[in-house]
Amino acid sequence: MIRNRLTSFQKLALWTTATTYFLILVGGLVRASGAGLGCPDWPRCFGSWIPPASAANLPPQFDPAQFNPTLMWTEYVNRLLGVTVGLLIFATAISAWRHHRHQPRILWTTIAAFLLVGFEGWLGGRVVAHELAAWIVTAHLIVAIIIVQLLLYATFEAFASEAGEAGEAGEAGATAVLILVTMVQAGFGTQVRGHIETALNSGVARDAALATVGRLDYLHRDLAFVVLIGAAALTLWLMSRRSTLIRWSFVVLALAIAQIALGAVMAYASLLPAAQVGHLTLASLLLGAETVLWLMSRRQSV
Repeated sequence: MIRNRLTSFQKLALWTTATTYFLILVGGLVRASGAGLGCPDWPRCFGSWIPPASAANLPPQFDPAQFNPTLMWTEYVNRLLGVTVGLLIFATAISAWRHHRHQPRILWTTIAAFLLVGFEGWLGGRVVAHELAAWIVTAHLIVAIIIVQLLLYATFEAFASEAGEAGEAGEAGATAVLILVTMVQAGFGTQVRGHIETALNSGVARDAALATVGRLDYLHRDLAFVVLIGAAALTLWLMSRRSTLIRWSFVVLALAIAQIALGAVMAYASLLPAAQVGHLTLASLLLGAETVLWLMSRRQSV
């Protein structure tokens, strides 16, 4: 029987996972607004732990032309939120040790998330040092996705320890393939964004920047349709089997459709920044929904 009240670990795990998703959203805002180098150094911002009030307060090694208070504070808030998420993940790992030390699926998953968040912070510094090079931005995003997947896993296990869900190996295998394809597609998307920023920095007009990407953009789009077809096929298969997982498969399918729709808005609306933020956020939510579906499919009825 599922308890009516959540345990302290369940509450903390839910808050931590939700805050990590919010951090990914804010990261998308930083990317879309061009604030990635709003603080040109790391971990400090213009040589200080607290951002300077004006260009007149900059240390001599910084060019005043780099100072943009809006971009600076956008990036700085992103960093503060990253620290907050790190502390929440640390607290979740401590809570897992206190309450679930004999459940390795919960304990070691949260510990892995905590170790990865330290690595993610270091990667954030490398992103700044390499001036938003596409390959390291991609790595930064992939690690963030892995962290939130680990948190989802631990959170799911904390709830599933009280109630099982029926599933079969075939369902789990098909969903795992869908997750892998979606992650590859997200990685291509980050590469596309990197090429667009290079074009914009070179003086290409915003409405013409996407056309400079070429084959990489076509691969990104093709994989989006592969994900959509995979989600639709999985949904139809589960419907034919009258599976208890059908509701989650509809969530995955809806998110895949919304993701393609936002991608079309970006392509035909001159890379609208709001659409960029939504596109990245939906990608992370889609992977999360796929992960929950995979976890549910692995559970055996108890």
